[in-house]
Amino acid sequence: MEYKLLRDTFVEVNLDNIKYNIIQVKNFIGHNVAIAAVIKANAYGHGAIQIAPVLIENGADILAVATLSEGLELRNEFNDYEILIMGYTPDSYLEIAVSKNLTLTIFSLKQAKILNKLAKKLNKKPGIHIKYNTGFNRLGYKDLPESINEIIAIINLKNIEVEGIFSHLALKNNVEDKIQYKRLVNAIAKIEKHTTPLKYKHICDSIGTVLHPEYHLTMVRPGAILYGLESEGKGIIDLKQAMVFKTKISHITKLEVGEGISYGYRWTAERKSKIGTIPVGYADGYPRNLYQKGIVTINGKRVPVIGVICMDQCMIDLTDVTNPKVGDEVIIFADGANNTLTVNEISILAGTNKNEIVSRIARRIPRVYIKDKKVFKICDYLTKK
Repeated sequence: MEYKLLRDTFVEVNLDNIKYNIIQVKNFIGHNVAIAAVIKANAYGHGAIQIAPVLIENGADILAVATLSEGLELRNEFNDYEILIMGYTPDSYLEIAVSKNLTLTIFSLKQAKILNKLAKKLNKKPGIHIKYNTGFNRLGYKDLPESINEIIAIINLKNIEVEGIFSHLALKNNVEDKIQYKRLVNAIAKIEKHTTPLKYKHICDSIGTVLHPEYHLTMVRPGAILYGLESEGKGIIDLKQAMVFKTKISHITKLEVGEGISYGYRWTAERKSKIGTIPVGYADGYPRNLYQKGIVTINGKRVPVIGVICMDQCMIDLTDVTNPKVGDEVIIFADGANNTLTVNEISILAGTNKNEIVSRIARRIPRVYIKDKKVFKICDYLTKK
């Protein structure tokens, strides 16, 4: 399908697959467990503003992001929906967050008191979630008696509403996961002896949601699985990958034996070769370390990426492709159909995980959104289309 774009390099995002995935998650967790749909990092590269309505309409109770700026981007489009900032928000930015009705993550009494004072000044009652460190050791209250006392003190502040408490599994193994879960549950029990019950209690990300149904508590935080990206527990929930990454051949050249391409001539022709250039590089999110390992698909045939990958372009070996032409479609990754690489396959080749592959796709890459098997919207961040 041809689109009216200003680049031949773009991604297609299937909104029907996003809808399918969140419904599958909802069916798996049941209707008594809430969903904080994680759309940080521009919805893992898929486009937060375009993805959010699908999630909202199909079961997301909260939209979860990592940073204040991500929260503000969503708030500009969604006035009334709860947006949780899961990361740290510096004290100097708290007033902005409160004024925009964003839910904050807090893990110090000192910051909670600053927030409480600001809330009174602004005549607001912001919601917060307490971050509890059960062993991931990234953010949050350490699992100590004094932490319980501080959390109770935060809950007793008059101008803020403690809606929830959460932690994050390190996912080392089942034994460690259980230790972390019990730490959180025990902490909650101690806290709730002195307070009213907290509404949202959560420890499961995508992997935890799939592997540990017994740890769902009152909310889960699916991220990758909303986009059809499976990892541990593959097949337990039926998912559909939502993103396809495409480009087109921009140039074809013939090389004699011994001629090289790209920086340092790290690839040289061992036979008479036909080399194609495609307009995608590491500034677009294509991993530079796929040099000499990358694979793309043309007309159902997998061909190697050769030479050092450039910022904006890379080269592919077309020698064994029948009658390649400038303008031919090149699939960087898709869902595995027609001999394409999946996100999982390309992540293995790049020595990383699936989340990094999709979330690093640059905003200069246009997004084409498909709904009901036709183009629903085209989003080009650079031209505001």
